[in-house]
Amino acid sequence: MKQTTIALMLLFSVSVFAQGNDGLKTHYEAYYKQMKKQGDVQGIISALTHLNVLDPSVERQDTLAYLYLSEGKYVQALNTIGVEKNATDSDMNVEVKALALKNLNQPKMALEHYEELFKRSPNPYLAYDMADMKIQINDLAGARTNVEYGIANATVDQKRAFYESQQPYETSLKAAFLCLNGLLTFTEDKTNNIDAALKLMNDALAIDPNFNLAKVSRQALESQKAQLATEASKN
Repeated sequence: MKQTTIALMLLFSVSVFAQGNDGLKTHYEAYYKQMKKQGDVQGIISALTHLNVLDPSVERQDTLAYLYLSEGKYVQALNTIGVEKNATDSDMNVEVKALALKNLNQPKMALEHYEELFKRSPNPYLAYDMADMKIQINDLAGARTNVEYGIANATVDQKRAFYESQQPYETSLKAAFLCLNGLLTFTEDKTNNIDAALKLMNDALAIDPNFNLAKVSRQALESQKAQLATEASKN
């Protein structure tokens, strides 16, 4: 009799818990819709977090990570979905990992996911970021492959944003690749490739005379060339 009573109590508790769970889920689904209507990103994040606890979903988890990314909360985004590369990851999942790690200055880890994105859908924008990061980690051969792809596939009407100056600006992606090619060419041989790198900077500026990074890079290359010439005259 005692065992029967305990079993009935447990069954009743499970039933009440299930009803409570359903009620909470309904509440947070309504809350989520309201936060979306109000454009309250933090409210949307809160609602999705509760919903994912109540009813775990890979799609919801990926969306939550993407929202953290869009808010600049890169650590929270990665804490939500992890940093590991998985063959079953959605495109959104891979993109979040790639961008979050890049923004956290982890180029080696970011590149693993960039390579996966590029394999799934190759495009010049991805190639630029990959080449840029590969130069940072001294993978010059890999950077060369990405730069050559970008120059062959980027069009003048495509744009890329830059933030190195006080005022952010956009320039032609084609010009951006020529500038990056100049930096890569110089990095490959800092003594013998200065003239070739300068030509590439001038090619970039021919497309966009206001391209600040190309201007600054050209000035630095000209200074380096003058310094080498001064040193050579002393010998």
